[in-house]
Amino acid sequence: MKKWIPWITVAIFAGWVLSTLKPEPQPDFDLRGFSQLPVLMGGRIQPMDSVARNSLLEIRHKHAVFLPDETASTGMFPKGTNLTAIQWLANVMMKPEVADQQKFFRIDNLELVNLLKLPDKANHFSFEQLRPKLPELEKQAERIEVVDKIPPQNQTALERGIIRLHHSAILYMRLELVLRPIDSDNLTADIATAIKGVETLRSLKEPEKEADPKMLRQLEALVGGFEPMTRMAYVLTIPPQRADMARDNWTDMGTTLSNAVIHEAKLDPVAKHYTDMVTAFRQNKPAEFNQAVLEYQTWLNQWFAPEAKKGRSEYFFNHFEPFYLAMIIYVTAFLLACCFWFNWAEWLRRSAMYLVVLAFIIHTFGLIYRMALEGRPPVTNLYSSAIFIGWGAAILGMVLERIYKDGIGSVIAAAAGFLTLIIAHNLALSGDTMEMLVAVLDSNFWLSTHVTVVTLGYSSTFVAGFLAIIYIMRGFFTRTLDETTAKSLGRMVYGIVCFAALFSFVGTVLGGIWADQSWGRFWGWDPKENGALLIVLWNAVILHARWGGMIKERGLMNMALIGNIITSFSWFGVNMLGIGLHSYGFTDDSKFTWLMIFIGSQLALIAVGLMPKRWWRSFQKPQPAVVPPGGLSGGPKGKHVPAAA
Repeated sequence: MKKWIPWITVAIFAGWVLSTLKPEPQPDFDLRGFSQLPVLMGGRIQPMDSVARNSLLEIRHKHAVFLPDETASTGMFPKGTNLTAIQWLANVMMKPEVADQQKFFRIDNLELVNLLKLPDKANHFSFEQLRPKLPELEKQAERIEVVDKIPPQNQTALERGIIRLHHSAILYMRLELVLRPIDSDNLTADIATAIKGVETLRSLKEPEKEADPKMLRQLEALVGGFEPMTRMAYVLTIPPQRADMARDNWTDMGTTLSNAVIHEAKLDPVAKHYTDMVTAFRQNKPAEFNQAVLEYQTWLNQWFAPEAKKGRSEYFFNHFEPFYLAMIIYVTAFLLACCFWFNWAEWLRRSAMYLVVLAFIIHTFGLIYRMALEGRPPVTNLYSSAIFIGWGAAILGMVLERIYKDGIGSVIAAAAGFLTLIIAHNLALSGDTMEMLVAVLDSNFWLSTHVTVVTLGYSSTFVAGFLAIIYIMRGFFTRTLDETTAKSLGRMVYGIVCFAALFSFVGTVLGGIWADQSWGRFWGWDPKENGALLIVLWNAVILHARWGGMIKERGLMNMALIGNIITSFSWFGVNMLGIGLHSYGFTDDSKFTWLMIFIGSQLALIAVGLMPKRWWRSFQKPQPAVVPPGGLSGGPKGKHVPAAA
């Protein structure tokens, strides 16, 4: 029976993965179709769903909004439930008076809460609560960024909180103006009335004298509402309508509506679909909303099929969430592999190995699918590099497990996959992870090869360091590190350091070639370049120390742990310095604490690794047990028996 447990375990997890492909139930409104509509934002085509997810992540750090019982509801989205990102965005864009009451602005800094005089017993607030505080927030943000010009790395926690909340409030106000003027209740009727009013004015000989004053006031108010839509345009929703325009020449709804009313005297067909959606949503008419969505999808499939396909594909990727699924399976495999070391049950080892393979398949699918969506290798930002480092480390772990069959490879693959995907998840909180490359990084053969190869070098160095962690943890805290296992771990680390030295060296050289083509110099002592060089040099030092007999197994492990510190700082830490030509990948220093915790943990393990061998449990000889007077069965007094007895 036990031989079938690994297959049953994998089948259960595979079934769970497949079950996530089942479409989620939705209300009467076809928000699934709405969420797949393509727009242009951040220089790339993406679906409304990505706009919703990335915006909500920036504001709330989650993909959903919980509606407590006291929160206002549209009737379509019941109280006491979670709003998905697209449901939240639909409210923001089409029913902002409802969204304004929902508490989704997250403020974790108590000083900021007190500064704005908000209720200190909560950490989520509505825009309605924040609205009276916006002048003070604007004043403080201007002081930090304009007057004092405090760089992000020098800002206090309070100042970072002010800047983040200020940016979130501006983002929210821009989203409210994507599809409609803020005061329009029936957009379809308002636009039709405005176009008719302009035609009437044009037919008059003296409009100032002959026109109806009420009509002029209404027309002025509506047209005045288009200006902030254009000025604060965040999402470009209207594709080009003329054949002589480039396909990426999209425009915003405010400009389109303004042209329709003032110049064209007719509404663009895409804008007409959107105005119908907004009106139907506000009037709670799902059939009319769904019809407008369907008509726009039909139009897109006829004239903008690639963009429509891109919207559907990215929507599928967002909802499948392959990296989240892989992360859950990796951590399960890690636990099973660790359990194997306690009772050496073969079915546990095989279960862990099979789950690692399943997680790796999902991980690979997500990596390739994401590359297809971006149209380039994983070279865009730290997020994509984290995913790729975990993928490379998982390959090395599976190779080790295939060779040694002792659970170590599965632990390495699962731990590396899980940790890097956790890092990627936290990096995603800053917004769109498929952002366009800046011009200096745009598609380039040497860039793609450099980042791919040097990232494999990072992966290998981390794998060697994780093997060292296993060696020290098992050797110092348990009795499971026998001589055979210790020698196997030593061979693993040595082989992987050789691999890491080769790939980090070749990747660094390729980076110099790319820099020569992009920046006109091969080497400039940039922090990122120095970090890559440090990894190459340290791997070379390890190999020379091993070849020269200066270190043995424990020394090799301690040096591999130092490799973890160097690689983590070279890959991630230099991005917090705020200097250098590699500024495209910089992140704020809010992650600095976690980096220091990781480095501190490695230093603690090195301290343990340097302790005398006699303190290591695996190297301590079992002490003989003394039999009580009279012996266990009446034998001579004080007779010694083996401890195992």
